[in-house]
Amino acid sequence: MAEGTLTETIRKIVAKAEPYVPQVPKPKKKLSLQNRLLWTGGALVIYLVMGQTPLFGATAPEFDFLAFARVIFASQQGSLVELGIGPIVTGGLLMQLLRGSDILKFDFKNPAERGVFQTATKLVTYIVIVVESVVYAIAVYGPGVTEPTVIYVIMGQLMGASIIVMFLDEMIQKGWGLGSGISIFIMAGVSQQILWSLFSPLPAGDGGSIGVFPFIGQMFAYGDVADALFRSNQLPSLFGLALTAGILLILVYTQGMKVEIPIVSTKYRGFAATYPIKMMYVSNIPVILASALTANIVFMGQMFWAQVNPRNASEFWNIFAQFDPTSPASPIGGMIYYMTPPRGLDIVALDPLRAVGYVIFMIGIVIVFGKLWVELGGLSPKKAAQNLLDADVQIPGFRRSNKPIESLLNKYIPSVTLIGSAILGLIAGVSDVLGVFGTGIGILLTVDILINYYNQLVKEQVEVVMPRLGAALGRKNT
Repeated sequence: MAEGTLTETIRKIVAKAEPYVPQVPKPKKKLSLQNRLLWTGGALVIYLVMGQTPLFGATAPEFDFLAFARVIFASQQGSLVELGIGPIVTGGLLMQLLRGSDILKFDFKNPAERGVFQTATKLVTYIVIVVESVVYAIAVYGPGVTEPTVIYVIMGQLMGASIIVMFLDEMIQKGWGLGSGISIFIMAGVSQQILWSLFSPLPAGDGGSIGVFPFIGQMFAYGDVADALFRSNQLPSLFGLALTAGILLILVYTQGMKVEIPIVSTKYRGFAATYPIKMMYVSNIPVILASALTANIVFMGQMFWAQVNPRNASEFWNIFAQFDPTSPASPIGGMIYYMTPPRGLDIVALDPLRAVGYVIFMIGIVIVFGKLWVELGGLSPKKAAQNLLDADVQIPGFRRSNKPIESLLNKYIPSVTLIGSAILGLIAGVSDVLGVFGTGIGILLTVDILINYYNQLVKEQVEVVMPRLGAALGRKNT
């Protein structure tokens, strides 16, 4: 590789920085499933405690500027996990996109190359942590701080907490825990929201409890149970509960839809299996990318509006964004208005065009990111065909060559990418508009994470009961 390329520059930086970058060591031997679950639970408890620990010296702003992104980033306003997993996701996605587009060239079959890439990703994450902590502390908490030194204290807390979250995720991924810390934290955040919507006894604006079940009990005792069917101000209702259950069933059903292509091993005679191409081929990645992009656009729009058009007096800037001066977190016009969901039937009734526009926007942007991720994430027919060949398997009736297999996969992968992305965008958009518990995007992510964890737990159990099978699958105890 020629000197001066970005990849070579990154290699040099990593070589100099690696001795000083803290690392979570891998366990000396593979831990039992029970111990890994305990480590995972411990990491989750630490994260939840941090989510309930307020930022010292910070006065929570009147409006939550990141309310629309809390689910994606698994964050809590005014707490140590104010930024949540945002810096980790941002740093990781940036490096994956650079590698997927061949701007960065690393051979992941080589453990040393993979290690360099992982260290580079960690360094980028550190940079993102510093930048986001500084910007967020100044933009959100700065106006309410009288002592300039307090700002530095808030920055330090945000940076320190984000680094702890990064290490918790690294610990889980390196074999101490099970799965991914990011997935665990997202699932926990969404689950909290759903449980809060179901059981919270705290009073709401309509005189009843926030939780739908306590509210039903109150209506049985003092009112009309029919009042629990629909509630205003985005409060949990029986309609929202039924919608949440329906969306869960639809997602579980669509996750099982797949096309199975028979494969046989060229290495082990008699070994036959199927290569599944799921309807949700790109998983939840397009939704995460679309949501993260939208969240960043809205947040930057809020900051820009506050500086140049706080009274909505400019006709030109009003095309892009208009916010309520009495509630700056609420868009009231411009393109950003149609990029954020009107949550609840009462809000939809006021402006049905916005609801339709948001759903169409979600479908379109998820399809775009779905197609993009297939190419950048190594999921294209060409890459999938090469992966099959590298795994020493072939499709019966086809020559063991890249072109014939690629041609076969090309009949399925583009179609399922388009249809699957459209379904994901539709479900996410409609769920957000109609007021599903935990938000539509949150439900999508949680179902996908739970299914992945179920499959992983089944695989772990199989390997415990049948260790020889685990060895045949290429797993080694270290």
